[in-house]
Amino acid sequence: MNRDWMVLLQENQVGKVIETNQTTARYGLTLTEEEAKLILRERKDTLREQRRVEFGDSVTPKIIYEFCDSDFIDQSNYVETIARLQEIFYLYKNEMLDEISDDELLHLMKEQFEEICFGDLDYLEGTCLNNFAQAVRAGYQGYKASAGRGEAYTFDEVKRWDYDLYLETLRELCWR
Repeated sequence: MNRDWMVLLQENQVGKVIETNQTTARYGLTLTEEEAKLILRERKDTLREQRRVEFGDSVTPKIIYEFCDSDFIDQSNYVETIARLQEIFYLYKNEMLDEISDDELLHLMKEQFEEICFGDLDYLEGTCLNNFAQAVRAGYQGYKASAGRGEAYTFDEVKRWDYDLYLETLRELCWR
Protein backbone atom coordinates (compact mmCIF):
# COMPACT_ATOMS: atom_id res chain seq x y z
CA MET A 1 0.00 0.00 0.00
CA ASN A 2 1.72 3.16 -1.21
CA ARG A 3 -0.50 5.85 0.31
CA ASP A 4 0.60 9.34 1.15
CA TRP A 5 1.66 9.55 4.82
CA MET A 6 -0.28 12.79 5.29
CA VAL A 7 -3.50 11.03 4.29
CA LEU A 8 -2.76 8.27 6.79
CA LEU A 9 -2.05 10.82 9.50
CA GLN A 10 -5.34 12.61 8.78
CA GLU A 11 -7.27 9.33 8.91
CA ASN A 12 -5.59 8.51 12.23
CA GLN A 13 -6.62 11.90 13.65
CA VAL A 14 -10.22 11.43 12.50
CA GLY A 15 -10.20 8.03 14.21
CA LYS A 16 -8.94 9.53 17.47
CA VAL A 17 -11.63 12.21 17.39
CA ILE A 18 -14.32 9.58 16.72
CA GLU A 19 -12.96 7.49 19.62
CA THR A 20 -13.93 10.31 21.98
CA ASN A 21 -17.56 9.28 21.39
CA GLN A 22 -17.00 6.38 23.80
CA THR A 23 -16.63 8.93 26.60
CA THR A 24 -18.77 11.81 25.37
CA ALA A 25 -21.85 9.68 24.61
CA ARG A 26 -22.65 9.52 28.34
CA TYR A 27 -23.07 13.31 28.18
CA GLY A 28 -25.30 13.11 25.10
CA LEU A 29 -22.54 14.22 22.72
CA THR A 30 -21.35 12.32 19.68
CA LEU A 31 -19.61 13.17 16.45
CA THR A 32 -20.13 11.66 13.04
CA GLU A 33 -17.14 11.06 10.80
CA GLU A 34 -18.09 14.11 8.73
CA GLU A 35 -18.30 16.29 11.85
CA ALA A 36 -14.90 15.01 13.01
CA LYS A 37 -13.43 15.86 9.60
CA LEU A 38 -15.00 19.32 9.77
CA ILE A 39 -13.47 19.97 13.21
CA LEU A 40 -10.06 18.83 11.95
CA ARG A 41 -10.34 21.04 8.85
CA GLU A 42 -11.11 23.96 11.14
CA ARG A 43 -8.06 22.98 13.21
CA LYS A 44 -5.89 22.98 10.11
CA ASP A 45 -7.16 26.44 9.12
CA THR A 46 -6.59 27.74 12.64
CA LEU A 47 -3.07 26.35 12.76
CA ARG A 48 -2.30 28.11 9.49
CA GLU A 49 -3.90 31.35 10.66
CA GLN A 50 -2.01 31.27 13.98
CA ARG A 51 1.20 30.20 12.21
CA ARG A 52 1.54 27.12 14.36
CA VAL A 53 2.65 23.57 13.63
CA GLU A 54 1.43 20.63 15.65
CA PHE A 55 3.55 17.49 15.80
CA GLY A 56 2.28 14.21 17.16
CA ASP A 57 -1.24 13.84 18.42
CA SER A 58 -3.72 16.63 17.86
CA VAL A 59 -4.92 18.57 20.89
CA THR A 60 -8.49 18.21 19.60
CA PRO A 61 -9.32 15.03 21.56
CA LYS A 62 -7.95 16.68 24.71
CA ILE A 63 -10.28 19.63 24.14
CA ILE A 64 -13.20 17.26 23.66
CA TYR A 65 -12.43 15.29 26.82
CA GLU A 66 -11.90 18.46 28.86
CA PHE A 67 -15.18 20.08 27.83
CA CYS A 68 -17.54 17.14 27.22
CA ASP A 69 -19.17 17.38 30.66
CA SER A 70 -19.88 21.11 30.37
CA ASP A 71 -23.32 22.35 31.31
CA PHE A 72 -23.11 24.73 28.36
CA ILE A 73 -22.48 22.25 25.55
CA ASP A 74 -25.18 20.08 24.03
CA GLN A 75 -25.49 18.16 20.78
CA SER A 76 -26.92 21.19 18.95
CA ASN A 77 -23.83 23.35 19.58
CA TYR A 78 -21.20 20.64 20.06
CA VAL A 79 -19.34 20.82 16.73
CA GLU A 80 -19.30 24.61 16.60
CA THR A 81 -18.19 24.89 20.22
CA ILE A 82 -15.31 22.43 19.84
CA ALA A 83 -14.16 24.16 16.64
CA ARG A 84 -14.27 27.55 18.38
CA LEU A 85 -12.48 26.21 21.48
CA GLN A 86 -9.68 25.01 19.17
CA GLU A 87 -9.35 28.52 17.74
CA ILE A 88 -9.24 30.05 21.21
CA PHE A 89 -6.75 27.44 22.40
CA TYR A 90 -4.23 28.11 19.62
CA LEU A 91 -4.70 31.87 19.83
CA TYR A 92 -3.85 31.82 23.52
CA LYS A 93 -0.97 29.40 23.15
CA ASN A 94 0.53 32.18 21.03
CA GLU A 95 -0.65 35.01 23.30
CA MET A 96 0.93 33.31 26.32
CA LEU A 97 4.13 32.80 24.35
CA ASP A 98 3.91 29.01 24.82
CA GLU A 99 4.79 29.53 28.49
CA ILE A 100 1.73 27.54 29.55
CA SER A 101 1.39 23.83 28.81
CA ASP A 102 -1.52 22.44 26.80
CA ASP A 103 -3.05 20.85 29.89
CA GLU A 104 -2.65 23.99 31.99
CA LEU A 105 -4.33 26.09 29.32
CA LEU A 106 -7.15 23.57 28.87
CA HIS A 107 -7.84 23.40 32.61
CA LEU A 108 -7.83 27.18 32.81
CA MET A 109 -10.11 27.51 29.78
CA LYS A 110 -12.60 24.97 31.16
CA GLU A 111 -12.70 26.55 34.60
CA GLN A 112 -13.29 30.02 33.18
CA PHE A 113 -15.80 28.71 30.61
CA GLU A 114 -17.87 27.09 33.36
CA GLU A 115 -17.49 29.42 36.33
CA ILE A 116 -17.01 32.90 34.92
CA CYS A 117 -18.15 32.91 31.30
CA PHE A 118 -21.11 30.56 31.74
CA GLY A 119 -20.52 29.17 28.27
CA ASP A 120 -19.93 32.51 26.53
CA LEU A 121 -17.06 31.89 24.13
CA ASP A 122 -16.70 35.56 23.23
CA TYR A 123 -16.23 36.49 26.89
CA LEU A 124 -13.78 33.61 27.36
CA GLU A 125 -11.71 34.75 24.39
CA GLY A 126 -11.98 38.50 24.63
CA THR A 127 -11.83 39.09 28.38
CA CYS A 128 -10.97 36.17 30.66
CA LEU A 129 -8.11 34.62 28.73
CA ASN A 130 -6.88 38.00 27.56
CA ASN A 131 -6.44 39.15 31.16
CA PHE A 132 -4.66 35.94 32.06
CA ALA A 133 -2.41 36.12 28.98
CA GLN A 134 -1.33 39.62 29.93
CA ALA A 135 -0.34 38.34 33.37
CA VAL A 136 1.59 35.40 31.89
CA ARG A 137 3.46 37.70 29.52
CA ALA A 138 4.30 39.90 32.51
CA GLY A 139 5.85 36.92 34.28
CA TYR A 140 3.02 35.39 36.33
CA GLN A 141 3.65 31.66 36.94
CA GLY A 142 1.25 30.84 39.77
CA TYR A 143 -0.72 28.51 37.53
CA LYS A 144 2.17 26.02 37.39
CA ALA A 145 1.70 24.72 40.93
CA SER A 146 -1.95 23.85 40.26
CA ALA A 147 -1.63 22.77 36.60
CA GLY A 148 -3.96 25.62 35.69
CA ARG A 149 -6.71 24.63 38.13
CA GLY A 150 -8.09 27.15 40.60
CA GLU A 151 -6.90 30.08 38.52
CA ALA A 152 -10.20 31.27 37.07
CA TYR A 153 -10.72 34.15 39.48
CA THR A 154 -7.07 35.19 39.81
CA PHE A 155 -7.33 38.03 37.30
CA ASP A 156 -11.11 38.39 37.11
CA GLU A 157 -11.94 42.08 37.05
CA VAL A 158 -15.68 41.69 37.59
CA LYS A 159 -17.05 41.73 41.14
CA ARG A 160 -19.14 38.57 41.51
CA TRP A 161 -22.22 38.02 43.63
CA ASP A 162 -21.71 36.65 47.08
CA TYR A 163 -24.16 33.74 47.01
CA ASP A 164 -24.58 33.54 50.80
CA LEU A 165 -25.24 37.26 51.05
CA TYR A 166 -27.75 36.99 48.21
CA LEU A 167 -29.65 34.19 49.99
CA GLU A 168 -29.64 36.09 53.27
CA THR A 169 -31.03 39.20 51.56
CA LEU A 170 -33.64 37.13 49.76
CA ARG A 171 -34.77 35.54 53.04
CA GLU A 172 -35.05 38.96 54.63
CA LEU A 173 -37.16 40.26 51.77
CA CYS A 174 -39.43 37.22 51.76
CA TRP A 175 -40.07 37.29 55.53
CA ARG A 176 -41.11 40.92 55.70
